Amino acid sequence: MASEYHAPVLSQPCINGLDIRPEGVYVDVTFGGGGHSRAILDRLGPRGALIAFDRDADAWARALKDPRFTLVRSDFRWVRNHLRFLGRLPVDGLLADLGVSSHQFDTAGRGFSFRHDGPLDMRMDRRGRRTAADLVNRADEAGLAHLLRTYGEVEGAHRVARCIVQAAAQRRLATTQQLVEAVRPVTPRRDANAFLARVFQALRIAVNDELGALERLLIESPRIIRPGGRLAVISYHSLEDRLVKNWMRAGDLGGEERKDLHGNRLRPFRPLSNKAIMPDEQETRTNPRARSARLRIAERT
Repeated sequence: MASEYHAPVLSQPCINGLDIRPEGVYVDVTFGGGGHSRAILDRLGPRGALIAFDRDADAWARALKDPRFTLVRSDFRWVRNHLRFLGRLPVDGLLADLGVSSHQFDTAGRGFSFRHDGPLDMRMDRRGRRTAADLVNRADEAGLAHLLRTYGEVEGAHRVARCIVQAAAQRRLATTQQLVEAVRPVTPRRDANAFLARVFQALRIAVNDELGALERLLIESPRIIRPGGRLAVISYHSLEDRLVKNWMRAGDLGGEERKDLHGNRLRPFRPLSNKAIMPDEQETRTNPRARSARLRIAERT
């Protein structure tokens, strides 16, 4: 089901992979426009329940009016604490659609996209103190280069960081277009959009500690999901997908396998397939932002 706020990616494979029980309890830790949540509710019976999480206040305007539905305004790194408070542990399935919603990208005032001029913000939760502007104006060259290389896999990260630091020394970088201008001397003529997307991705991940939140969610997931329950995660870049793949295959964020005395893998989840599920041609045609999506599903052992 599409939404003006955000078109849910890989919706049917997600729902099929969760293997929804009508009386079950499910969690959507990235509510966004509510597309995935609606699809889950459509499969639940009157005794089923769905708890959704989103730290962005804009998502609350999309809250679903359904007695089986609860929306919690929180970073999903704290999902286990909230579920314990609600008395909803363990659950039958958990879905995470990582990254940024179409609404966030398309709203210039949020500062997530280099395509729109707006404040250099990038906070998913605007209650947070540090914006992207704070980050680029206070960072030193070495630290900024490390951030760009680690979170954006930006080529020539030191040269890019130097441009940003030098521009910030002349005047505070306060808007997305000021940042674009700051890195223009090192922006390649070919694939300029891809280059800028990586720079913005790196800053966004750092501002919101996205990988830290994902790592905590994965580590907590065995204590959230019951044996036989399902974990479904959609990622949009290699940094996220690598963590998810390693966790599902090995039960270790670094991918290091542990085995018992008989050589059996010690892992809390069993992947349902070795390869990630990707959108088909029809979905990428109707929703180009789905192109980079990768869905992995695993069952709690």
